Amino acid sequence: MAHNYWLQSGYAFLQTNAEGHLVVTDEFLRFLLERPELAPIETSCAAEIELHQYLSDDPRREIKQDQLASLQDADARDNYAVWLRFRQRILAHPTLEASYLALFQGSGVDVPPLLVHQISQILLRHILKDDATAMQVRIAEMFFRTQKITVLDDGVVMAADEETVERLATQSSFGTLGDLLQKGGIKLKSVDLDVLQPESADEYWSRSENFDWAVQLNHGQPALDALCDVMALWIKHFLGVSVRIQTEKDIDDDQWVWHVGLDAQASGVLNALYQGEEVDAEKMERMLCLFSLRFLDCNDMSVQVRGKPVYLAMAMDAHQRLQLKPQNLLLNLPLTKRS
Repeated sequence: MAHNYWLQSGYAFLQTNAEGHLVVTDEFLRFLLERPELAPIETSCAAEIELHQYLSDDPRREIKQDQLASLQDADARDNYAVWLRFRQRILAHPTLEASYLALFQGSGVDVPPLLVHQISQILLRHILKDDATAMQVRIAEMFFRTQKITVLDDGVVMAADEETVERLATQSSFGTLGDLLQKGGIKLKSVDLDVLQPESADEYWSRSENFDWAVQLNHGQPALDALCDVMALWIKHFLGVSVRIQTEKDIDDDQWVWHVGLDAQASGVLNALYQGEEVDAEKMERMLCLFSLRFLDCNDMSVQVRGKPVYLAMAMDAHQRLQLKPQNLLLNLPLTKRS
């Protein structure tokens, strides 16, 4: 069954080219202009209102420094400068996919994570299409929203949207429970978040933008199978190569020739282990899951490591947060060099 979801992401304002990639439109740029950081408010000065209208009429117009300098509010000047830099980045290449990849190449990302995450969400919406399962869409949230991880007493590993957890933690109705959550003693059952299961999948769609479903990340759970699917689709869309990804319980040292950390924490641990270094117990305990990635066509893989699996891993940080970096899957795989 087809489902429409993430309606506020801006995906509907983009166009698709013949290769199935996204093209930025004027309508999408206008949509970005209506972000709360830019939309005029009652206290906006006349110059700010005029600039917003000027760009709304033609969102590709060049803006001079004196136009920005005329804005009375310093935050407004900064926000417009950020928007203009972001506009430059997403218009620098023919497709949004190419612009996304370019963000992580060169001297480093120079736009706020919030905007990078919005582009990630839009790209995932495009890749997953209308026939994705609720579990695939929920797990895709992990690509652009930080997760709060809780390990329950029985060993169950739960992931919930950090922003949602913090919002619930500060609601007065939770009283002392809210205080406990804020101080890091989080137990998801106390927050009363629904856990997404196959039998509750139909309930996800009407709440897809609430980001209020928890998922279980233990080995053998549907959420990890969905994560494997989403990662494979992500790679196929950007790189044009087909891979099979599955969960693993450990690494076969004889097969270990390449790895990719799905976040900064896992990258550090994998690099250290590969170099034969000792990793302290706390960091090892924060490792959440291990995967193996195999290319369906070995010719897509670099000759030096051909036929071997690529190990992937994800881990939470010391504050029990999981912050995936989906770009690592696109920039760090051992691909055959192409002309």
